Amino acid sequence: MSFFCRTFAAENKNQSNIQTMDTEGKRAFNVEFWRFLWSSILIALSACLGNVVDSIIVGNLIGEDGVSAINLTKPVTQFMFTVSMLLSTGAGMLVGMQLGKKDYARAASIYTISTIGSFVFGLLMTLCGFFLTQPITGWLCSNEQLFGGTNDYLFPLLVGAPTYMISWALATMVGVDGSPRLVSIAILIDNAVNLFCDIIFIQWLGWGIEGSSTATVVGHIVGIAIMCWHFRYPNHHIKLCGGNDHVWDTLRQMVSQGAPLALASISLTALLYCANTIVLSSLGRIGIFAFSVCMNILYIYNLFLSGTCRTIQSLGAIQVGKGDNETFRLVISKSFRFITIAMLLTCATIWLFPEAITRFFGADEENLIGEGVRALRIFAFSFIPFCYIYVLMVVYKLYGHHHMALFISLALSLMVIPALWVMAKLSPDNLWYSYLIAYAIEALLIILFHRLGHLKFELKAEHKN
Repeated sequence: MSFFCRTFAAENKNQSNIQTMDTEGKRAFNVEFWRFLWSSILIALSACLGNVVDSIIVGNLIGEDGVSAINLTKPVTQFMFTVSMLLSTGAGMLVGMQLGKKDYARAASIYTISTIGSFVFGLLMTLCGFFLTQPITGWLCSNEQLFGGTNDYLFPLLVGAPTYMISWALATMVGVDGSPRLVSIAILIDNAVNLFCDIIFIQWLGWGIEGSSTATVVGHIVGIAIMCWHFRYPNHHIKLCGGNDHVWDTLRQMVSQGAPLALASISLTALLYCANTIVLSSLGRIGIFAFSVCMNILYIYNLFLSGTCRTIQSLGAIQVGKGDNETFRLVISKSFRFITIAMLLTCATIWLFPEAITRFFGADEENLIGEGVRALRIFAFSFIPFCYIYVLMVVYKLYGHHHMALFISLALSLMVIPALWVMAKLSPDNLWYSYLIAYAIEALLIILFHRLGHLKFELKAEHKN
């Protein structure tokens, strides 16, 4: 990614019309940046701990097949997150821009439409839980040994879908509206409740793997209640309002803003399903367990990645709304420096302690541990280009390069599917290298298209005051 660093630095130096930020301004910006970043990282703990802790507890209390069953339900969770990208993340960008322009009425209208849409979709998923859980499980899992656990985990997840949707929506909106610290507290308590209920439901009440997903829903309910306290603050700007005009136009704008991220997410849904299918058919029970451990480790990377992207989307979108090109560039530069350090430290930790990590998920068979160690060390490097490419997608979107952002969002996951398929046919023993190969090819294509399109990292005219 040094190409983009050099390009970004050169274009920043050439902006002669930008006033240099004074010392006091830089100090205030640094405080604001780190406040948003650490709060956003804590928000990302909802996905990280909610999934990783579930898998660790299930692996130790139920067994390795429970970890695999949880991983097989990931396409459903990812699909719900995709819809949240369209209804909440895209809306969050729009709300941030409106707050930057001090158009509070418009911000409240966008928030209302986003929240109602998220809740309605959650209710649709609840109906699927009551009537379609077994057919969906059959689509996700063809292995008879894993079918029961997958079905049991999936049912509470679907029934509790409204809590997922509203939790994600409030985390985005309340953070943008100036209470990222409250969101952080809510997410931490959400996960603490989840962990506590995991132990009670699985070990004490004997609910098995079903208790794990039920605990996640209970944690989300508590987190939602805490985030709603934001609306008691006298200085909040967003609120539910009636009589919204131009609903369909607002929905179109929300979908347009969230489309690149949502397409990346729906592509990831397809990738998770295809990868699970290919790994299960090529490497069997041992392979799907190793893959499940690697996907859980991806959440550690995603902890820092989501925090970085949320900071760019929230704090960066506010600067775009103000037309403040200089501060927007500072947001991006500091975000890239942070994600680089975080990824390198995470990669080094995984490379040094792969066996301990594999055992942490409940593995005690030597063949499971051996395959887990091998897979983890390869994936530790593979996730680095993935993180860079994902951040670049957000940057291209905010700079108005929508076609490039769209390409990245699709290719980020879809390029891995053919790589997996080819590797499974030609060399199943090297299947884990598929991700690294696909991301390297995509990075080269992004550089090529950037140069051919003569793209510039500068704000479009309509964003400038």
